[in-house]
This record gives sequence, C-alpha cells and structure tokens, in this order.
Amino acid sequence: MDYVKSYRDLEVYKLSRKLSLEIFELTNNFSKEEKYSLTDQIRRSSRSVGSQIAESWAKRKYEKHFISKLTDADGEQLETQHWIETSFDCKYISQEISCYFCEKYALVGKMLFSMIAKADKFCNNSKLITDN
Repeated sequence: MDYVKSYRDLEVYKLSRKLSLEIFELTNNFSKEEKYSLTDQIRRSSRSVGSQIAESWAKRKYEKHFISKLTDADGEQLETQHWIETSFDCKYISQEISCYFCEKYALVGKMLFSMIAKADKFCNNSKLITDN
C-alpha cells in the first residue's frame, strides 16, 4: 500500500472521524438526563471506531492482530448503529437522521470488511511504513 503512509490517509478513518464529530454535535441536543447514559455510550462507541482503526495500523506487523483490531472497529460501528436506533426509539432524533447515520456506519463496515479481506496488502512486512 504505497499510497497509504498513515492511518490518517485511510478513507475509512477519515469518515469515522467525521461521523464521530457529527454524533458529538447531534448529542448536544439530547436530554441532560441522558448525559451519563445514552449520550456517553454513543459518543464512546462512535469515537472508538477511529481509535480501533488507528490501533490496527500499529498492528500491521502481525496480520492476525491487524484483522482483530479492524474487527473491533466493526463491532464499534455496529454498537453505534444500535445507539442511533435507540436514540430514534427515545425520540431524540428523526427517522431521517437515524437512517443517515445507520447508512454511513454501514458504509464504514463495508470499508472495514474490504480492509480485512485485503489484510495482506496492508501487512506486507517488506514495505511496512512505521509512520504514527
């Protein structure tokens, strides 16, 4: 992967950061009663997607570890979808907003699956770049 020099160059990482910021802004309007429950949960899971991708980058020397961290990122995006749907159920967001986020996070999941399927391309030890 000569064109990718850092996890920051990955489109999936860029998208996950953008979405976590959008989640942060969205949850500013949630009930104050939810500050330490729903708001906290959805913010944590949405932020964790990008952090797991960054961690996977550091694990490229070991393909199985790389895949494991990407799998963790996928789990976090699915958890975020759950919290989005819960937010809709609690009437904090509209169906349109719920669909928007669930579609975007599903796209993140597809991108992660693609990386997992091509893990050997990211983990080629002979061309490993250790940029952090």
